Parts: sequence; C-alpha cells; structure tokens
Amino acid sequence: MGTTGNELSAVQFYKALADDVRLNCLILLLERELCVCELVEVLDQSQPKISRHLAQLRKTGLLLDRRQGQWVYYRLHPLMSDWMREVIRLTRDNCQMFVAEAERRLAAMPDRPLSCAPS
Repeated sequence: MGTTGNELSAVQFYKALADDVRLNCLILLLERELCVCELVEVLDQSQPKISRHLAQLRKTGLLLDRRQGQWVYYRLHPLMSDWMREVIRLTRDNCQMFVAEAERRLAAMPDRPLSCAPS
C-alpha cells in the first residue's frame, strides 16, 4: 500500500513529476477527478500506458481512485501536502496552452462518462 502525499519526500515527489505523462495527469487532476478513458483521450496515449502511470502515482500516494461501474476515476489525494499541490498548481498555471487544448479535447470527446463524484 502506498503512502499519502503528506508522507512523500521532496525527492520522491519530484521523481513522480519527472515523467511528462505523470505530470500532465497531475495537472489535469488538480481540481477534478477524471476517468482513465478521459486521460487517454486528452493525452493521446494508450490505455495501458496511462493506467501504468496512474498506478505509479497511486502507489506513491499522490492519487486516489474509485470504481463506478465500468469506469475508474482518479483524483489527487486529499491529504497531499499543500506545497506539493502548489507546485502542481504553479506548473498548470504556466502551461496554459496545454490546459486549453486538454479542455478542448475533453469537450469534444464522444461518449464521455458522466462523473458522479462522491458526496
């Protein structure tokens, strides 16, 4: 079982961010949860590749997942350290072209699942 983001060292955190797929997933998950299929669409990567990276992030304690029917949704761990969340936020804020393109791809995604976030 992984740790929570609060227990990660700075080195472990930055190693998790060192891959562009993992970094982009964290940027996209900063303020919402997304299904694996949505990340596949937005990042234009294969499902096995996205799933492998999400599993690594979950194992480090940066992400949580939940299953809803056939969909698996991911979100940032709510106990992630504030400084880690701020690093992701600053990175997102300085990647506006990526974020805009991601939003465009999500909006155009056919058969997009409807998230029913837990209350």
